[in-house]
Amino acid sequence: MAGAVKRIRDRGEQAREKEIVEVLVDAFDELMRADPVAFRRKFRKMAASPFPFYRGSACLFYADMARDEDPWADERTSRVWIQGDLHAENFGTFMDSSGTLVFDVNDFDEAYLGCFTWDLKRLAASVALMAWGKAISDADIARLVGTYLRSYVRQVRAFAENPGDETVRLHLDSTEGVVHDVLLRARLRTRIDLLDTMTTVAEYERRFTRGIGVRELPEDEREAALAAFEAYLDTIPQGKRFGGNTYHVKDIVGRSGFGIGSAGLPAYNVLVEGHTQALENDVVLSMKQGNVPAPSRIVDEKRIRDYFVHEGHRTAVSQRALQAHADPWLGHTELGGVGFVVAELSPYTADLDWSELTEPTEMEPVLEYLGQATAKTHCVSDSDSEQSLVDFQVEEAIAGVVTDEDEFVRALTEFGMSYAEQVRVDHRLFVDAFRGGQIPGITSV
Repeated sequence: MAGAVKRIRDRGEQAREKEIVEVLVDAFDELMRADPVAFRRKFRKMAASPFPFYRGSACLFYADMARDEDPWADERTSRVWIQGDLHAENFGTFMDSSGTLVFDVNDFDEAYLGCFTWDLKRLAASVALMAWGKAISDADIARLVGTYLRSYVRQVRAFAENPGDETVRLHLDSTEGVVHDVLLRARLRTRIDLLDTMTTVAEYERRFTRGIGVRELPEDEREAALAAFEAYLDTIPQGKRFGGNTYHVKDIVGRSGFGIGSAGLPAYNVLVEGHTQALENDVVLSMKQGNVPAPSRIVDEKRIRDYFVHEGHRTAVSQRALQAHADPWLGHTELGGVGFVVAELSPYTADLDWSELTEPTEMEPVLEYLGQATAKTHCVSDSDSEQSLVDFQVEEAIAGVVTDEDEFVRALTEFGMSYAEQVRVDHRLFVDAFRGGQIPGITSV
């Protein structure tokens, strides 16, 4: 049994339930007070089953990682750019800044600096948790997790041995099977289809459709949001700026109804002109308040903390550090003294649908790709990245500490399976605490 999990169990369920509540309150208290309805909704989604609970409780995972011993963490490998909330459902498609449709990690809200194994452990536990929910045997789960980890190690070593190959991407010409099919489905999507779901055209101009989840802004808030958008334009790297009337704002609205991870975070949708005045080229941008990343709760280092102006800046910098060709619309701004991240709501996003994968033989090749994608995320950086916090070759550092691949895979597989078992217990304890009104400010009724 992994050491971190053994320490949790040795304390007993009563102490663990108390810890779960304390960690959630510490992480979300301010947001819960600001929007208790959003958090009741978030917690009800988390209560549905162990996997959504795991997705919504990254803060608990990192509280456990603070007490975890890691033989692969040294001065360098303990402080690389990590995705921060890497689980099996945080992969999908997007159109990168080079115009290539790629399959990759697709969520950077929790990105920060930390130990490279944290991403691997969190992904391994998510695979074990998901596979358990499909009634897959422990032997097959271990093999699936091992497939992912060995793929990761192979790709890291390939990067270390062939400098310059870090720009390798998973795209239509380099994938097969399920991942290739996801890319093909994304390719069929169009900008006009996305616009039709969010906007209407009246008097020869496009505007957001007002409806569920859309909030009309009072004049003072609208002016403040527009000023924040204008300030955002200065944060787009020079090499990624578009010309003409591209950034002309046509409409702006408040937005709510985000998923588990972004509950309670204020957000706006901004409709801009796009590359031409043709209505089908209009672009929808999200301007969302940046959240405090879960890894930062245990990586309390002044040099890292002070590097970021605010959480919106941190999110944008992190994404550029973790992607080879980041969103050309990506930037940040400040509104009411709080940081916001700005990015396109792309029409070309398609998530991997794990519900269609029921057999280990179907899941195994997908996990090969996920291992490659994770390695690329750790080892590459956008050419427009401004980051200077990691000034060494990550692939060389990681390859240097993973000297015994079999032991590395064995230990992280054991952790993933043990932690997934603990998550199933934690989910039950969380549901009991939530139903019993033990989470301050968030009652179950």
